[in-house]
Amino acid sequence: MPEDIKKEAIDNETAENKAEEIEIEGADEESTQAAEESKDTDVNETESVDDASADADAKADEKKGLFKKKKKDKKDEQIEELNDRLKRQMAEFENFRKRSEKEKSQMFDMGAKTIVEKILPVIDNFERGLAAVPDDKKDDPFITGMDKVYKQMLTELDAAGVKPIECVGQEFDPDFHNAVMQVENDELESGTVAQELQKGYMYKDSVVRHSMVSVVQ
Repeated sequence: MPEDIKKEAIDNETAENKAEEIEIEGADEESTQAAEESKDTDVNETESVDDASADADAKADEKKGLFKKKKKDKKDEQIEELNDRLKRQMAEFENFRKRSEKEKSQMFDMGAKTIVEKILPVIDNFERGLAAVPDDKKDDPFITGMDKVYKQMLTELDAAGVKPIECVGQEFDPDFHNAVMQVENDELESGTVAQELQKGYMYKDSVVRHSMVSVVQ
Protein backbone atom coordinates (compact mmCIF):
# COMPACT_ATOMS: atom_id res chain seq x y z
CA MET A 1 0.00 0.00 0.00
CA PRO A 2 1.34 3.38 -0.89
CA GLU A 3 2.37 5.51 2.09
CA ASP A 4 0.06 8.35 1.14
CA ILE A 5 -3.01 6.13 1.10
CA LYS A 6 -2.01 4.49 4.38
CA LYS A 7 -1.49 7.88 6.05
CA GLU A 8 -4.82 9.12 4.76
CA ALA A 9 -6.59 6.06 6.17
CA ILE A 10 -5.00 6.58 9.56
CA ASP A 11 -5.99 10.25 9.56
CA ASN A 12 -9.60 9.34 8.67
CA GLU A 13 -9.71 6.78 11.49
CA THR A 14 -8.35 9.33 13.94
CA ALA A 15 -10.92 11.90 12.85
CA GLU A 16 -13.71 9.38 13.27
CA ASN A 17 -12.47 8.51 16.77
CA LYS A 18 -12.37 12.20 17.71
CA ALA A 19 -15.89 12.69 16.38
CA GLU A 20 -17.07 9.78 18.45
CA GLU A 21 -15.35 11.22 21.51
CA ILE A 22 -17.00 14.60 20.86
CA GLU A 23 -20.39 12.92 20.46
CA ILE A 24 -19.83 10.99 23.71
CA GLU A 25 -18.79 14.14 25.54
CA GLY A 26 -21.90 15.94 24.22
CA ALA A 27 -24.06 13.08 25.34
CA ASP A 28 -22.44 13.14 28.77
CA GLU A 29 -23.01 16.89 29.03
CA GLU A 30 -26.66 16.50 28.00
CA SER A 31 -27.07 13.67 30.52
CA THR A 32 -25.44 15.76 33.26
CA GLN A 33 -27.64 18.75 32.41
CA ALA A 34 -30.76 16.57 32.38
CA ALA A 35 -29.75 15.12 35.73
CA GLU A 36 -29.26 18.60 37.18
CA GLU A 37 -32.61 19.73 35.76
CA SER A 38 -34.23 16.63 37.21
CA LYS A 39 -32.57 17.38 40.56
CA ASP A 40 -33.84 20.98 40.48
CA THR A 41 -37.31 19.68 39.63
CA ASP A 42 -37.15 17.26 42.56
CA VAL A 43 -36.01 20.06 44.86
CA ASN A 44 -38.84 22.33 43.66
CA GLU A 45 -41.35 19.52 44.05
CA THR A 46 -39.97 18.79 47.53
CA GLU A 47 -40.21 22.47 48.45
CA SER A 48 -43.78 22.57 47.10
CA VAL A 49 -44.67 19.53 49.17
CA ASP A 50 -43.05 21.09 52.23
CA ASP A 51 -44.92 24.37 51.63
CA ALA A 52 -48.19 22.53 51.21
CA SER A 53 -47.52 20.56 54.38
CA ALA A 54 -46.67 23.78 56.22
CA ASP A 55 -49.86 25.42 54.98
CA ALA A 56 -51.88 22.39 56.08
CA ASP A 57 -50.23 22.45 59.51
CA ALA A 58 -50.91 26.19 59.80
CA LYS A 59 -54.56 25.71 58.89
CA ALA A 60 -54.83 22.85 61.36
CA ASP A 61 -53.27 25.01 64.09
CA GLU A 62 -55.62 27.84 63.16
CA LYS A 63 -58.62 25.52 63.44
CA LYS A 64 -57.36 24.27 66.78
CA GLY A 65 -56.89 27.85 67.91
CA LEU A 66 -60.41 28.77 66.83
CA PHE A 67 -61.78 25.72 68.56
CA LYS A 68 -59.90 26.56 71.73
CA LYS A 69 -61.03 30.17 71.46
CA LYS A 70 -64.63 29.12 71.10
CA LYS A 71 -64.35 26.88 74.14
CA LYS A 72 -62.70 29.71 76.08
CA ASP A 73 -65.39 32.16 75.03
CA LYS A 74 -68.10 29.78 76.21
CA LYS A 75 -66.35 29.41 79.54
CA ASP A 76 -66.00 33.16 79.82
CA GLU A 77 -69.69 33.56 79.06
CA GLN A 78 -70.54 31.16 81.87
CA ILE A 79 -68.27 33.06 84.25
CA GLU A 80 -69.82 36.38 83.24
CA GLU A 81 -73.30 34.92 83.66
CA LEU A 82 -72.43 33.66 87.15
CA ASN A 83 -70.85 36.99 88.07
CA ASP A 84 -73.92 38.85 86.83
CA ARG A 85 -76.22 36.54 88.78
CA LEU A 86 -74.09 37.02 91.90
CA LYS A 87 -74.14 40.80 91.52
CA ARG A 88 -77.91 40.82 91.11
CA GLN A 89 -78.38 38.61 94.16
CA MET A 90 -76.06 40.85 96.18
CA ALA A 91 -77.99 43.93 95.01
CA GLU A 92 -81.30 42.27 95.92
CA PHE A 93 -79.94 41.32 99.33
CA GLU A 94 -78.67 44.87 99.89
CA ASN A 95 -82.09 46.26 98.94
CA PHE A 96 -83.75 43.74 101.26
CA ARG A 97 -81.39 44.73 104.08
CA LYS A 98 -82.09 48.45 103.60
CA ARG A 99 -85.82 47.82 103.34
CA SER A 100 -85.74 45.68 106.50
CA GLU A 101 -83.81 48.36 108.39
CA LYS A 102 -86.24 51.02 107.22
CA GLU A 103 -89.25 48.93 108.24
CA LYS A 104 -87.59 48.16 111.56
CA SER A 105 -86.93 51.85 112.15
CA GLN A 106 -90.50 52.72 111.22
CA MET A 107 -91.88 50.08 113.57
CA PHE A 108 -89.64 51.37 116.34
CA ASP A 109 -90.80 54.95 115.72
CA MET A 110 -94.44 53.83 115.73
CA GLY A 111 -93.91 52.04 119.04
CA ALA A 112 -92.09 55.05 120.50
CA LYS A 113 -94.88 57.40 119.40
CA THR A 114 -97.43 55.12 121.02
CA ILE A 115 -95.51 55.24 124.32
CA VAL A 116 -95.12 59.02 124.09
CA GLU A 117 -98.85 59.45 123.46
CA LYS A 118 -99.54 57.50 126.65
CA ILE A 119 -97.02 59.53 128.68
CA LEU A 120 -98.25 62.96 127.51
CA PRO A 121 -101.45 62.91 129.66
CA VAL A 122 -99.23 62.24 132.70
CA ILE A 123 -97.17 65.32 131.77
CA ASP A 124 -100.39 67.30 131.39
CA ASN A 125 -101.52 66.28 134.89
CA PHE A 126 -98.16 67.27 136.35
CA GLU A 127 -98.44 70.70 134.72
CA ARG A 128 -102.03 71.20 135.91
CA GLY A 129 -101.18 70.10 139.44
CA LEU A 130 -98.09 72.31 139.70
CA ALA A 131 -99.96 75.27 138.23
CA ALA A 132 -102.69 74.90 140.88
CA VAL A 133 -100.26 75.08 143.81
CA PRO A 134 -100.58 78.36 145.76
CA ASP A 135 -97.52 80.58 145.86
CA ASP A 136 -97.12 80.18 149.63
CA LYS A 137 -96.82 76.38 149.28
CA LYS A 138 -94.43 76.13 146.34
CA ASP A 139 -91.52 75.64 148.76
CA ASP A 140 -93.18 72.61 150.29
CA PRO A 141 -90.86 69.56 150.04
CA PHE A 142 -93.59 67.47 148.42
CA ILE A 143 -94.27 70.12 145.77
CA THR A 144 -90.55 70.54 145.18
CA GLY A 145 -90.18 66.77 144.72
CA MET A 146 -93.06 66.64 142.21
CA ASP A 147 -91.53 69.53 140.28
CA LYS A 148 -88.22 67.68 140.07
CA VAL A 149 -89.91 64.52 138.80
CA TYR A 150 -91.77 66.58 136.19
CA LYS A 151 -88.57 68.24 134.96
CA GLN A 152 -86.75 64.90 134.85
CA MET A 153 -89.48 63.42 132.65
CA LEU A 154 -89.24 66.38 130.28
CA THR A 155 -85.46 65.94 130.11
CA GLU A 156 -85.75 62.25 129.24
CA LEU A 157 -88.41 62.93 126.62
CA ASP A 158 -86.23 65.60 125.06
CA ALA A 159 -83.27 63.18 124.94
CA ALA A 160 -85.52 60.64 123.17
CA GLY A 161 -86.48 63.21 120.51
CA VAL A 162 -89.76 64.43 121.99
CA LYS A 163 -90.04 68.21 121.93
CA PRO A 164 -92.93 70.65 122.56
CA ILE A 165 -94.36 72.63 119.65
CA GLU A 166 -93.89 76.40 119.83
CA CYS A 167 -97.17 78.05 119.00
CA VAL A 168 -97.97 81.30 120.88
CA GLY A 169 -97.27 84.27 118.62
CA GLN A 170 -96.73 81.98 115.63
CA GLU A 171 -98.84 82.00 112.49
CA PHE A 172 -101.52 79.33 112.61
CA ASP A 173 -100.39 76.16 110.84
CA PRO A 174 -102.90 73.29 110.58
CA ASP A 175 -99.99 70.83 110.32
CA PHE A 176 -99.01 71.64 113.92
CA HIS A 177 -101.96 73.48 115.48
CA ASN A 178 -105.54 72.56 116.27
CA ALA A 179 -107.70 75.71 116.53
CA VAL A 180 -110.61 75.26 118.92
CA MET A 181 -111.69 78.90 119.26
CA GLN A 182 -111.18 82.39 117.89
CA VAL A 183 -110.44 85.47 119.97
CA GLU A 184 -109.99 89.17 119.48
CA ASN A 185 -106.57 90.62 120.15
CA ASP A 186 -105.42 94.07 119.02
CA GLU A 187 -101.77 93.28 119.72
CA LEU A 188 -101.61 90.31 117.36
CA GLU A 189 -102.35 90.01 113.67
CA SER A 190 -105.25 88.01 112.35
CA GLY A 191 -104.48 84.31 111.98
CA THR A 192 -101.90 84.32 114.79
CA VAL A 193 -102.02 81.90 117.70
CA ALA A 194 -103.05 83.88 120.75
CA GLN A 195 -103.16 81.19 123.46
CA GLU A 196 -102.07 77.59 124.01
CA LEU A 197 -104.80 75.54 125.63
CA GLN A 198 -103.00 72.21 125.48
CA LYS A 199 -99.34 71.72 124.62
CA GLY A 200 -98.49 69.82 121.47
CA TYR A 201 -95.47 67.58 120.98
CA MET A 202 -93.36 66.22 118.16
CA TYR A 203 -91.35 62.99 118.02
CA LYS A 204 -88.38 63.60 115.72
CA ASP A 205 -89.98 64.93 112.52
CA SER A 206 -93.56 63.76 113.08
CA VAL A 207 -96.34 65.28 115.16
CA VAL A 208 -97.38 63.17 118.13
CA ARG A 209 -100.07 65.58 119.27
CA HIS A 210 -101.23 68.86 117.76
CA SER A 211 -101.23 71.97 119.92
CA MET A 212 -104.73 72.98 121.01
CA VAL A 213 -104.86 76.76 120.48
CA SER A 214 -107.02 79.82 120.14
CA VAL A 215 -106.47 81.99 117.05
CA VAL A 216 -106.92 85.73 116.52
CA GLN A 217 -109.88 86.55 114.30
